[in-house]
Amino acid sequence: MRIRRRTFLQLSAGAIITTVAHSCAQSPQAGTSTNSNAKDPGKIQIGFWPVASGLPLFLAVEKGYFKEVGLDVEAVKFASPNQVAEALIAERLNGTGNGVATGVLALAEITSPGLFQIFASNPSNAKNVLEQVIVAKDSPIKTMADLRGKKFASGPGAQNKAIAEGILEKNGIANPKIIQIEIKQHVAAIESGQIDAAYTLEPTGTVGTMKGITRILESGVVAKYILGSPLAPWFGGSAALSTKFIGQYPEATKTYIEAYRRAIQDIRNDPDEARQYLEGYTAIEGELTQKVPLAAYTMYDEFKPDDLKYFQSFFDFLHGKNVMTKKLNVEPLLYKAI
Repeated sequence: MRIRRRTFLQLSAGAIITTVAHSCAQSPQAGTSTNSNAKDPGKIQIGFWPVASGLPLFLAVEKGYFKEVGLDVEAVKFASPNQVAEALIAERLNGTGNGVATGVLALAEITSPGLFQIFASNPSNAKNVLEQVIVAKDSPIKTMADLRGKKFASGPGAQNKAIAEGILEKNGIANPKIIQIEIKQHVAAIESGQIDAAYTLEPTGTVGTMKGITRILESGVVAKYILGSPLAPWFGGSAALSTKFIGQYPEATKTYIEAYRRAIQDIRNDPDEARQYLEGYTAIEGELTQKVPLAAYTMYDEFKPDDLKYFQSFFDFLHGKNVMTKKLNVEPLLYKAI
């Protein structure tokens, strides 16, 4: 599945999403059923970014959990969370898998209010690691403060850049300059000397360590420096369904979410067995499947008051950094079973 035209526009430190006006007219809408039964959603298309935290979707598809309950679910791979959000806006998807950046979804919601509802999110921190700062294996950099004056990279996009800036600022480095590089290139960029360090996402840190090129300076950096506690849950990615789909197919929605919950429970019960389903959906394979850290998962009905507080703090941070053009409240975005 391709997006006919990418339409993310950068505005200073922030970003907005605009829709592709003709994309809905020139391609069939996701979830369109040829069955006369209005309760049958037909093929349910779920967009994913090929990262480890997308595991529940991969596992549910591969173990046939959706098929068992009569749902025809297609997992559709995209190169970036931005592309997933664009396709969701254009109604070419019915939802997203875990791992799709929550900040990007927030931008989509601002552009198209009432677009989706989150039914599961994947919190990470120093214990459930997703993000970290990496340096060369033999680098003299020993602490975050040592990054002053160093060439520091983040992944591309306003959210990654804002987080990288926030991390450095919390370590006393004013007006940091961030180099934006594709995350998969971070290890090579450090090895070549193009950069000294990077704010990156797994499995990059584990890959660099296994190859003996980089080492992890610190993990769980968003929780610690942006949210204020190493064990704070950073809800950096989420699984969602479009509000339109939920409204049209409430029973199918409930069935889908419970099948997805079953996959999350499998991961909780036996993460090592579940890891095999990373292969084929991500670049994670072989020995790496057993070494890459896994995020945690929180279903919509498992959120506690502190979880919502930290989730909101992240959105407020993005708003303060002008990534989000207006303040957005988290709680209304969570799915509520009827």
